[in-house]
Amino acid sequence: MNLVYLDNSATTKPHKEVIVEVADCLEHFFANPSSAHRLGVEAEKKLKSAREKIAAFIKSKPQEIIFTSGGSEANNMAVLGLVSKGDHIITSKIEHPSVIKLLQDMEKDSYEVTYLDVDCDGVVDLEQLKSAIKENTKLISVMYVNNEIGSIQPVQEIVSIVRENSRKAKVHVDAVQAFGKLRINVKELGADMVSISAHKIHGPKGVGALYIREGLRLRPLIAGGGQEFDIRSGTENLPGISGFGIAVEMLALDFEEKQQYIRELKQHFIEGLKNFDKIRINSPIDDKHIDNILNVSFEGVRGEVMLHALEDYSIYVSTGSACSAKKGAHKNYVLPALGLSTAQAEGAIRFSFSFMNTIEEIDYTMDAVKKILPVLRRITK
Repeated sequence: MNLVYLDNSATTKPHKEVIVEVADCLEHFFANPSSAHRLGVEAEKKLKSAREKIAAFIKSKPQEIIFTSGGSEANNMAVLGLVSKGDHIITSKIEHPSVIKLLQDMEKDSYEVTYLDVDCDGVVDLEQLKSAIKENTKLISVMYVNNEIGSIQPVQEIVSIVRENSRKAKVHVDAVQAFGKLRINVKELGADMVSISAHKIHGPKGVGALYIREGLRLRPLIAGGGQEFDIRSGTENLPGISGFGIAVEMLALDFEEKQQYIRELKQHFIEGLKNFDKIRINSPIDDKHIDNILNVSFEGVRGEVMLHALEDYSIYVSTGSACSAKKGAHKNYVLPALGLSTAQAEGAIRFSFSFMNTIEEIDYTMDAVKKILPVLRRITK
C-alpha cells in the first residue's frame, strides 16, 4: 500500500475541484476584490459567492461571515475583539492552544480566566460553569469538538446556562473540528460567534472564517482598508476563500452518507483493537465523541516512537494537536485533564479519518500495529 493518511484532524487532502478553483483564481481572478474596475468586480463576485455558500451551509446570513487566515485567527479575533481588561472569561481545560495560550497570556494583563474541569469523556462540568458565571463575565469560549479525543461539548446547553445567568456574557464556539462532521445550524446552536476553517474539510490552508451574530460588534484586530465589513482589514485571500466555498459545496454532497461511512471505519478499527492487550480507547463510539477521531493509548510505548514506526509502513498519524506536535517542551494537557496517567498520555496516538480512507487501509494499519507493538514494548522494557 503506497500511503495511508490517518491524520485528517491535523489537515485534509484538498479536493481536486478545490485545487482547480484555487489555480483558476490565481490565473484569471487575480485582481483586488476592492478595485472598482471590471476585473475587481469579477473578483468580488467570487468572494461574494463563497461567502454565500458558507453562510447557507451553517444557516447564517452572508454578512455574518468574516473571512480570516484560519481557525487560530478566528479564535483570537473572537476573544480579543470582545473583551477588555478587568473582564472575566470562562473556558475549559482542554481547549485548542490558540485559546488556552492566548488566555494564559491575558491572565498576566488584568484579565480574569476560569478553566472548567472536564469529566473522563472530556465533557465540561455544567454545574461548574453555572457557578463560575459572575457579574463581570464577558465571554465563554468552548471547543465544540476537541481536536485530540473528539469529545463533543453540549453547546446548546452551555448557551442556555449562559443566557439564564448573564445578560451580557457572550458565547464563542471553536467549531473547527466539528465543521464538516456535525450539522451546524448557528441559529439553533445559539452561540454569538463560531470559528471554522477550510483545511479541515478538504479545502485550502490559510483560510477560515468567524461567524459573528448580527448586531454584535467586535473591535478590529487589524487596521487598514476596512475589508470584511470593517472587522478584518487586508486584501482578501481570494483563491483560498473561493476554494473554501468549493470545499463547502463538496461537503454538502452526500453529507450524511459520508459521516456514516466514517463511523463504520472507526467501528471497524475499534473491533480490530480488541485483539490487542494493554491499550486504552480514549474516544469510543458514542454520542459524546465524534466519529472521525480515534485516540488510543498503547501501554509501554511512547507515542512519538509508535508514530515514526508506523511511518516506516507509510502510515501517517499523530500524537495529538499538530499545532504543538514539534514543540517537545509543551506536554499534553488534554489527556491528563481526563484523568489519564502520564504513561497513558505519553503512549497516545490519534488516528483521524475522512471519507477518503478505506477499510483496506484500516486493516493494513492494524497489521502494522500488530507487528510493531511487541517489538517496541520489548525495546522499552
